[in-house]
Amino acid sequence: MTETSHDRLLIIDFGSQVTQLIARRLRELQVYCEIHPYQSVTAEMIRDMAPRAVILSGGPDSVTRPGSPRAPQALFDMGLPILGICYGQQVMMQQLGGRVESGDGTAEFGRAYVTPNERMPLTEGWFGNGDEQVWMSHGDHVSALAPGFEVYGTSPNAPYAITADVERNFFAVQFHPEVHHTPAGVKLFENFVRRAGFSGDWTMSGYREQAIDRIRTQVGNKNVICGLSGGVDSSVAAALIHEAIGDQLTCVFVDHGLLRENEASEVIEMFRDHMNLQVIHAEESELFLGELEGQSDPETKRKIIGRLFIDVFQKYANEIKGAEFLAQGTLYPDVIESVSFSGGPSVTIKSHHNVGGLPEKMGLTLVEPLRELFKDEVRALGRELGLPKHFIGRHPFPGPGLAIRCPGEITREKLEILRRADAVYIDQIRKHGLYDDIWQAFVAILPVRTVGVMGDGRTYDYACTLRAVTSVDGMTADYYPFSHKFLGETATRIINEVKGINRVTYDITSKPPGTIEWE
Repeated sequence: MTETSHDRLLIIDFGSQVTQLIARRLRELQVYCEIHPYQSVTAEMIRDMAPRAVILSGGPDSVTRPGSPRAPQALFDMGLPILGICYGQQVMMQQLGGRVESGDGTAEFGRAYVTPNERMPLTEGWFGNGDEQVWMSHGDHVSALAPGFEVYGTSPNAPYAITADVERNFFAVQFHPEVHHTPAGVKLFENFVRRAGFSGDWTMSGYREQAIDRIRTQVGNKNVICGLSGGVDSSVAAALIHEAIGDQLTCVFVDHGLLRENEASEVIEMFRDHMNLQVIHAEESELFLGELEGQSDPETKRKIIGRLFIDVFQKYANEIKGAEFLAQGTLYPDVIESVSFSGGPSVTIKSHHNVGGLPEKMGLTLVEPLRELFKDEVRALGRELGLPKHFIGRHPFPGPGLAIRCPGEITREKLEILRRADAVYIDQIRKHGLYDDIWQAFVAILPVRTVGVMGDGRTYDYACTLRAVTSVDGMTADYYPFSHKFLGETATRIINEVKGINRVTYDITSKPPGTIEWE
């Protein structure tokens, strides 16, 4: 649990894949919140944390199943404002004397519209133009309200879409206000936290001071090495740690042969020449590419890269006197996507190379000052620290680099083709003034060759796909709606300028169901 002087809100997670979006909406309202899996939440833990309010998340289980997840019963006697969402609503009803049932034709998935019964504090600012659009995703339904609750909104398949015991500040909704498919959902959160007494004191200015104090306390007079990739996350982490401990920080930039065109020189120039950080340029491409040779499974590739990162850090840590800490730019979404709660209901999506701790043999302790932050918060923190605008605004670049944009086996030939195609694509985006409108854009080279005709001759070269998405925090994403003119122009440039590619496609998959990266 984080040490903080901010008012706290506790989110009890029952395993929903979108629980993190609840946290995002609250952070946007400048409310500090922590997500804890239901297994770890006890009455004693809640009392120690002393939250000002509690939110119960959605989840995949059924409260009608014996042994399904519950909140501590004592929670409902603590006098705290509580908001239950979807499964969280059903937990509240079941534990407070109501009834939940399965079937009977009241399942509801996707877009729905809620009609008000009457107004109450949670729905202030809602229903001004009639029914409100929401996003439903439930099979079970509340069939009888707990004592003290009233109905404040209904939908065609959810007669208890919005319920509340206003006197006790207990609120419950069957839909998901955290997703963007519920356009006015943030207003419900705002009403809830204001009623709970939150003042909105969570800012990156305050976090900066708190994080610096925490780093100094953790590190003392010891030295830290920082894994610097040149991406926004590691850059902000390095700048923050440098502000806290100065020359006790040495950055290690690992050139693993999986970088974009000219990336190594740009990163070294930025941090060594302009920010006066101590930077070691670790040229280790032969090591990484050698071990990746012949590997095609995406999880295997990620794990090889993760292991080699640790080996490289160990190698250079041994050369730095007094180095006892390793700093990383791990973010909250990295942790959430990589770690399934022990015995819990959520599932692992993919492994991240920089999540999960370090082997004991390494002898270094992790410093992860951004582990609680989402990407947009990291960018705001970077602005607080004075990092250049063009650097803060860079699109995310994954630690495994081009390895996860090269499905199938990695070869040096494919990497060179991919680098050049990616450079052309990004150049096109910048020329058209679209870079800042896009969260992330890149090219992936596909593990197939296709027949083409160039100069009256037959070609048999690689196909590639363009990817560009819009997002706020990386947890969900939509494809960017390029014009056909832009796509045609870009495809022509890539085919003309990049030897080895004769076919270009555009990926229009959202997240979910896809991920942003291809592996």
